Amino acid sequence: MARILTSGPGTRAALSDLALLAFRVILGIVFIAHGWQKISENGFGGQADAFEAMGIPAPAVAAAFAIIIEFGGGIALLAGVLMPVVGVLLFVDMVGAFIYVHAGTEIFVDAGGWELIAVLGFGALLLAIVGAGRFSVDWLVAGRKRTAPVVA
Repeated sequence: MARILTSGPGTRAALSDLALLAFRVILGIVFIAHGWQKISENGFGGQADAFEAMGIPAPAVAAAFAIIIEFGGGIALLAGVLMPVVGVLLFVDMVGAFIYVHAGTEIFVDAGGWELIAVLGFGALLLAIVGAGRFSVDWLVAGRKRTAPVVA
């Protein structure tokens, strides 16, 4: 079965791009949901208060960063735009969540563990490194740069 799915460079590239698209969409939806949860349940001020109670430094800045990067970064993941930047920022957001909330807990999320933020953070970092794939705004922009005429 694996040989059928990867029987040629064109097929393999297309499947890789489809996998990246599916991964970006799922990851994007999860980040949007978490950003929206912070906005709709707490708002910026309430989220800053919650972060302060958790001992997060500069809680107002941290709350704004988390809300904007999770919600806006999730939208960017859906579109596949600015993946190197967005991926790193989402990774940094999840590192902060690990350090200030989940470090020292067990792995499972239902016990306050770090499994979800690890998958989200390293998934975002993976996209920052490998890119968004062919079905993305980044690919369209890069394609225009590759095919732009050279003016002498």
